[in-house]
Amino acid sequence: MVIGTIADTLTRGVGNVTDTLSETFFEPVVRIGVTGLSRAGKTVFITSLVANLLDRGRMPQLAAEAESRILTAYLQPQPDDTVARFDYESHLAALTARAPRWPDSTRAVSELRLSLRVRPTGLLAGLQGPRTVHLDIVDYPGEWLLDLGLLEQSFENWTDATLKRLPQRPGSEPFLSLLGGVDPNEEFSEPKAKALAETFTGALQTAREAGFSDCTPGRFLLPGEKAGSPALTFAPMPKPDSPARRGLWREMERRFEAYKSQIVKPFFRDHFSRIDRQIVLVDALGAIHAGPPALDDLRRTMAGILKAFRPGSNAWLTQLLRGRRVEKILFAATKADHLHHSQHQRLTAIMEALTREARDRARFAGAETSAMSIAALRATVEQTLPHNGSELDCVRGTLLNPDGSRGRQAAFYPGALPEDPAHLLTPAREGATGWLDADYEIMRFAPAPLTLKPGEGPPHIRLDRAAQFLVGDRL
Repeated sequence: MVIGTIADTLTRGVGNVTDTLSETFFEPVVRIGVTGLSRAGKTVFITSLVANLLDRGRMPQLAAEAESRILTAYLQPQPDDTVARFDYESHLAALTARAPRWPDSTRAVSELRLSLRVRPTGLLAGLQGPRTVHLDIVDYPGEWLLDLGLLEQSFENWTDATLKRLPQRPGSEPFLSLLGGVDPNEEFSEPKAKALAETFTGALQTAREAGFSDCTPGRFLLPGEKAGSPALTFAPMPKPDSPARRGLWREMERRFEAYKSQIVKPFFRDHFSRIDRQIVLVDALGAIHAGPPALDDLRRTMAGILKAFRPGSNAWLTQLLRGRRVEKILFAATKADHLHHSQHQRLTAIMEALTREARDRARFAGAETSAMSIAALRATVEQTLPHNGSELDCVRGTLLNPDGSRGRQAAFYPGALPEDPAHLLTPAREGATGWLDADYEIMRFAPAPLTLKPGEGPPHIRLDRAAQFLVGDRL
């Protein structure tokens, strides 16, 4: 077994060296991780990004396109044969149909390779012809990313932290009531473990729907093929003074450790640790609408997410010696089209404040970071309407009914975001339960019908700037 492990490690090392040399000297590959928590818009972001890189008429802020150096772009089979392909064609068809609809959300890891034929710039322009740059876009649920923080925790520590925050969240009462009637040292039984796990999962789902971000373990919300396995059938439980060998607490602890070793670590090893550039999509408007507790939870979640990254410079020799490190991280507040453009800078400032701790930590480690507000697909148009003798900057779009069907057209004013982000973050930090002097609303809009000209991708807000930050230096 030891010899087999050594051989496997050497094989991986040789493979990494070969891949690194090939990417550096022949056709460079940039692996872009796209993640975000539920309803942040990962699927729409990837679909619109690919569509706008294939037809670049709406990408003026992408320098290589503005300089007419991108000769062509095309999709290729992805290099990872065991990873599902991102279903770009089906998602684009949903967004561009006569009655467009939002595509299904991310539920597992998927990947897509987009290759660009690019003319070099600078001194190399006259010495070599066009080269091919491969963009491997990896889509994965943000809930799984949060799980990486569990690797540093014991079952006892995770239980203490989880039971401390559950009472402040809606939907936790059934689980806490059930847990209160359980003796941690009673003999383990599968029905009791299943009941605790299912009730705890219900509490996580309710908290997520209420706008809370830190809902771990993430696979409880998106179990995939692991649904019903023992590694996903546990729940937080206070440690007894003397844990019984065959007791319920011991088995919960064992399953928590199995979750880390058999689910979280393979995800880190096989997918996350190979990422070069990363974008984290954030539904900041949804958190603001949910109230101060949800916004402060989002702030702490953003700080925790950075612990999962290995930021730093990705020089090819460094790759050979230490493995890949994330070079650039973009934190993007999505759904900017839900606001009039006069408020976009305020949303960006809130995003910068929310991620300040995370971005400072990444910069210290050598990674370049940025924050911006974007809309991968613009679903609204702007409209200014008279109101009580003044004017309101609104957005107009087709409302989305609770059942997902398209509703009526409506103009919407979400409320004015403050110029100073501290007016939101300070009461959130101090434990306020509601906004004292403002009411922030959010609506769900259906995608607008599209009429695209030849060479144009779907309409967006600052998607070209996001692409420039993520990959502009490699083109």
